[in-house]
Amino acid sequence: MFETAIIAGAKIVLTLITLLTLVVLTVYTERRVSAFVQDRVGPNRVGPKGLLQAVADVVKLLMKEDIVPKNANKPIHDLAPMISIGVAMSTFAVIPIGSTMTLFGRQIDMMIADVNIGILYILALTSMGVYGITLAGWSSNNKYSLLGGLRSSAQLISYELSMGVSIIGVLLISGSLELDEIVGKQAATLWGGIPAWNVFLQPVAFVTFVVAAFAETNRLPFDLPEAEPELVGGYHTEYSGLKFGLFMLSEYVNMIVASAIIVTLFLGGYAFPWGEQFGLSGNSLAVAEVLTFCVKTGLVMFFIIMIRWTLPRFRYDQLMRLGWKVMLPIALANLVVTASILALMNWA
Repeated sequence: MFETAIIAGAKIVLTLITLLTLVVLTVYTERRVSAFVQDRVGPNRVGPKGLLQAVADVVKLLMKEDIVPKNANKPIHDLAPMISIGVAMSTFAVIPIGSTMTLFGRQIDMMIADVNIGILYILALTSMGVYGITLAGWSSNNKYSLLGGLRSSAQLISYELSMGVSIIGVLLISGSLELDEIVGKQAATLWGGIPAWNVFLQPVAFVTFVVAAFAETNRLPFDLPEAEPELVGGYHTEYSGLKFGLFMLSEYVNMIVASAIIVTLFLGGYAFPWGEQFGLSGNSLAVAEVLTFCVKTGLVMFFIIMIRWTLPRFRYDQLMRLGWKVMLPIALANLVVTASILALMNWA
């Protein structure tokens, strides 16, 4: 029991350190990519090639004064960013980044919590993430902040349905709610040596899920809750210093988590298809799986960053119309078709 607690604690600490490091690297990457897209230089002063610019920004946020509006609800105002960052980091607990590794004679699962309802856990936590934004908007006692919080709530309701329905098709094929088993099903191959990734078996669900993931993480073109031209800064208009930094941190952690979930559900997860050909096994195979997962997640994150600097922001009515009149019907149709095909295959 004591050893299990130590292993779990070590996993949590290592995951937190990794996520925080990835956030710093992601911020730097996004600034460099945006500079490239807009034909600018980007950060190039602090550290070699500007690598320490994100670290300098963190120090600046920590040193800034924490200003709270006089008529704000201070306890809720303080609690909101903690909810956002807590939910964002907790979601990563059930995502497998590899199979197992042997250390000190013990088999260690490459995830923090191996639960048999991983999908439900993720959907539950992503639904709770909106509370941080909504409470931030309401507690600030600012009309722009309140509008940003209300937009976030409406956006979540509109796209959470499409996301959930698109996942059901994956669950029908995999026959399990456990993320590790979903990855295991994708380790097989189809005709012609094509990997049995769900992006090939469920292409419509993949597109639906990716679009919904953009909306869930408030990334362009779905960043209506913080639309600067309309709402000054949206739900975090009245935030500064460390609490503003926590909101920024939660946004980038959510982007990392969303990319990891997309990889796990649709892109084969950590499965390394050529392990047997290279003669890999044991810890060497586990390392290859972790590297495979990291590369896939990094590519999805790069895609998300590129979309931000490529597409314009939707109008609010366009966002609602897309969620209810396009995304949801397509997700439902895909679910009906998937269920019908599987039923016919089982009947045959």
